[in-house]
Amino acid sequence: MALKVIGSGLGRTGTLSTKLALEQLGFVRCHHMAEVFMAAEKQIPLWIEAGYGRADWDAIFDGCQAMVDHPGCAYWRELMDYYPDAKVLHTVRDPDKWFDSTQATIFSPGSLSRFTEGPMAEFFGHLRRFYGGDMNDRAFMTDFFRRHTEAVTAGVPKDRLLVFNVADGWDPLCKFLGVPVPDAPYPRENSTEQFQSRAAAGQGPIDPSKMRAEPLS
Repeated sequence: MALKVIGSGLGRTGTLSTKLALEQLGFVRCHHMAEVFMAAEKQIPLWIEAGYGRADWDAIFDGCQAMVDHPGCAYWRELMDYYPDAKVLHTVRDPDKWFDSTQATIFSPGSLSRFTEGPMAEFFGHLRRFYGGDMNDRAFMTDFFRRHTEAVTAGVPKDRLLVFNVADGWDPLCKFLGVPVPDAPYPRENSTEQFQSRAAAGQGPIDPSKMRAEPLS
């Protein structure tokens, strides 16, 4: 199964909400970091190999029609070439708000991304190399965020690309993908508060099979 949608936006740009939105639109399944954790025994070795330039995209995205979030967003160029008919969805938000969100969640002290030892160390080492600098420095990270968007907009043909803020809802996304607009609010999941609440409760990674494509109450 070939990817139809390639998500080039960085984590904490509404990627879990967008995963649920894409699945609600019929692009099932949509790969996300959550899938990596839930199938770690299979996924982690494959992504480590991808980090060394030996990617098996068909195995990584087996059964998927779309991809968003880390680690796939780092490979948007390779994926755009490998899946020439896929469209590229680039999720964005205010860079400073994005930085604040990362520091409270995925790049906070004690987060998995900090691991330099153990079975996940090599996997997260590739993530740190992707950023290539201090992931806790505001000036560096907000500049990286802007440069990443500039690279995507310069490198993807305009007819294949949508730069998308989830706050804009269904209309631009559905128009881009050529599908009807659902009669339901755009999903909203994995806010900073939700992320921190799960961490405080000692809960494990998000289980995608238990996620529902509907807004928070």
